[in-house]
Amino acid sequence: MTRIQPEEQDVEDTFKPLSAEQAAELRKRLPLLSIWRVLGVQVLLGLLVAGLVWLMSGRVAAVYSSLYGALTVIIPAALFARGLTSRVSALNAGAAVFGFFLWEMVKIGLTVAMLFAAPRLVSDLSWPAMLAGLVVTMKVYWVALGFRKVFYPVSPT
Repeated sequence: MTRIQPEEQDVEDTFKPLSAEQAAELRKRLPLLSIWRVLGVQVLLGLLVAGLVWLMSGRVAAVYSSLYGALTVIIPAALFARGLTSRVSALNAGAAVFGFFLWEMVKIGLTVAMLFAAPRLVSDLSWPAMLAGLVVTMKVYWVALGFRKVFYPVSPT
């Protein structure tokens, strides 16, 4: 097998550290995603789905089912967000990565546990209504990527 040798060329370092002004400008153009805003929108959409279920079915049990479905996403996500924004995960990169995986496992485990507990906790459970609440609130993560003005806080300067 023949190896192709790289061409001889003068490669100069293209890395240039940013100045403080350039870094501040970059932060303005690329703000961080606010986890708490995503949770707020999930709560609003969970309530909206419950309202739509009430209008369509008129059954209180279906409304409770859709609210419970939304809560199976919101409560674990709030716990995840709280864990990620704690001081421990800000210590160093290793702690942040470990914290992310730990809290993600807690979030998944709590979601599964809440879904298993649904038939016992919600009387006359409506599975379609619960799944509607669950799916709509879960899809907020994808919507957050597209609507920058809602989810990405930009402070006025």
